[in-house]
Amino acid sequence: MPVLQFKLPDLGEGLTEGDILKWTVAVGDTIDVNDTIAEVETVKAAVELPSPYAGVVTGLHAAEGETVPVGTPIISIDTGGAAEAPSPAPEDLVPAVPGIPGEGAVPGDEKQMTLVGYGPRAESGGRRRRRRPEATAAGAQASFNVPPTTAPHPVPPPAEVEPADELVGRAAHRALAKPPVRKLAKSLGVDLAGVTPTGPHGTISRDDVQSAADATDFATSPNGQTAARPRDAGQRETRIPIKGVRKHTAAAMVASAFTAPHVTEFITVDVTATMELRGRVAARRDFRDVKVSPLLFVAKAVLLAATRTPEINATWDDAAGEIVLKHYVNLGIAAATARGLIVPNIKDAHALSLVELATAISGLTDTARAGRTSPADMSGGTFTITNVGVFGVDTGTPILNPGESGILAFGAIRRMPWVVGSGADERIEPRWVTQLAVSFDHRVVDGQQGSQFLADVASVLADPGLALL
Repeated sequence: MPVLQFKLPDLGEGLTEGDILKWTVAVGDTIDVNDTIAEVETVKAAVELPSPYAGVVTGLHAAEGETVPVGTPIISIDTGGAAEAPSPAPEDLVPAVPGIPGEGAVPGDEKQMTLVGYGPRAESGGRRRRRRPEATAAGAQASFNVPPTTAPHPVPPPAEVEPADELVGRAAHRALAKPPVRKLAKSLGVDLAGVTPTGPHGTISRDDVQSAADATDFATSPNGQTAARPRDAGQRETRIPIKGVRKHTAAAMVASAFTAPHVTEFITVDVTATMELRGRVAARRDFRDVKVSPLLFVAKAVLLAATRTPEINATWDDAAGEIVLKHYVNLGIAAATARGLIVPNIKDAHALSLVELATAISGLTDTARAGRTSPADMSGGTFTITNVGVFGVDTGTPILNPGESGILAFGAIRRMPWVVGSGADERIEPRWVTQLAVSFDHRVVDGQQGSQFLADVASVLADPGLALL
């Protein structure tokens, strides 16, 4: 029977590795084409991998949490045993290697992952995935971390195998929780088996997980993420593995900081007129189904200001020796999620109306926080806004996303005393005030251009009527 291997594909633009977040299949499962086999995390996003083959899973070659290079075989599927699922012999647990003669090796019969499925299934019948407890027990541990071999040889069974009836019993009592809740529990180090469910039909909610985390003494890292394990009494240190989004974000930020010469400028602006406009816009019928936040007007001001200073929306192409001016804006919005900070972007944001922009921002942030951002939404950004104001922070010195020449930090909007009027009419009034900071690549953007861009954004927020000019 032919055994095919599926290699970890490039899940984005030139990604070199990914982390196996969770396997959704086990050795012995019968699967169909497009069935989800695993959740994989990269610098771009957490994505679900669909199977390109139908058959019986005979081997998993990476453990959950393991970092796997692109092109590495991660699963073996017996495509000839899809109709029935006999117990695998020990030699069946050895992954087949395409191109090597012998039983189970099928040269050149691999499909490239597309992330949007592999077309219609061969059979229209709704065949359900079948799991054999004895295969799961015997094969799950034996197949993890088994590298592809160059010659088929028997793999000795594990010394101790958990009884099948215990596995079945445990599966029957598996905690009920949606995937985003499970991800949150994993990031907080919460064992769902010990959480009391309060959701409908006995499901565990996000609040249940958060309550369980708050009830345990967890160590907190400097970046604000909760450590994956509780502190023991008297423990002086907690070590957190550098992986997933944190690992890739760190590498990208170091590369950006030491490649592009950063300059940051600041401005404090009275945004009372914008806050009043926000109230009028939110009351309109066409905005009743979308969130009208101050970020919407900052985004619109950025899009308008970028037309006057196109260098802020450009790219430095070192290989070609060129500065590439983009005549479109793919506007990135930094979002804090359970996985860490990610920056999905709105494609062609410059062409959207205000209501379309509001809808796009709401959809982008909701999708990011639910952990469903696609790799396409994480690629191709040209300018970024980071809204640090939601944390009560006035402003900061943001670091550029690699490949971009500008990023704007939007601080908290506060009620503050402000001098208004002039001459004899000069007086102090309470006004809505915020701070903006723009960082730019000084290779692309001169000080005059960066200052002009920031001043234009501030002018539109101070007097939104200027957008009509």
